[in-house]
Amino acid sequence: MLSSLVFRIARGIGVTLRIEAIGWDAVKDLPIGRIYTGWHGRSYIPANFFEGRGVWCIISHSRDGEMQTRIFSSFGFQIIRGSTGRGGERALVESIRVLRKGDEMAITPDGPRGPAGVVQGGVLLMAKKTGAALVPVGSSAKRAWYAPTWDRYMVAKPFSKAVFVFGDPIYVPADADDAKIEEIRLALQKAIDDTQATADAHVGARPPANPSRPDTPTRE
Repeated sequence: MLSSLVFRIARGIGVTLRIEAIGWDAVKDLPIGRIYTGWHGRSYIPANFFEGRGVWCIISHSRDGEMQTRIFSSFGFQIIRGSTGRGGERALVESIRVLRKGDEMAITPDGPRGPAGVVQGGVLLMAKKTGAALVPVGSSAKRAWYAPTWDRYMVAKPFSKAVFVFGDPIYVPADADDAKIEEIRLALQKAIDDTQATADAHVGARPPANPSRPDTPTRE
């Protein structure tokens, strides 16, 4: 009942938003699998934008994950259960399978527990094994609520101007060694930060500072 209520509220607000997609035309028809990568605290606008597209996402086996699974399934996402703590290997195998088919995935590489704004290694391994494109994304809303959580989760306020920014694809070579993967990890992290900063600036948002990465720019 709670997940159904949350979905109805989230969807009800979502239909009032004016979401502008920047860079979408350049990536929507890539002829290979792609992984949209954005920060955990900014998944609200992507959930509404991708509604009904059958995009895959990974959700943990936690109690919160069970509710998230019901909510994101209602948005039309396809779910793979697993995380770094439980079911990680199975989730990786399933993710590689769908990406090799050319499907789309949406992943928050700093989830499910953080630290916020720090890319973890799993998404890079998926890209290396499949050749899939890593697409950095950022989203924002001119008026929004920010939860007092580890990721400062953002929910846009009704009728707010919103934006979803897509950056240039990043690829991981099949023969990349550990040093190269770390280089790409940092490049992806910066690219997500850049798209997020672009999104915030585009709508004039003033998000709170990232509690895990005090170096992250804030517009306060």
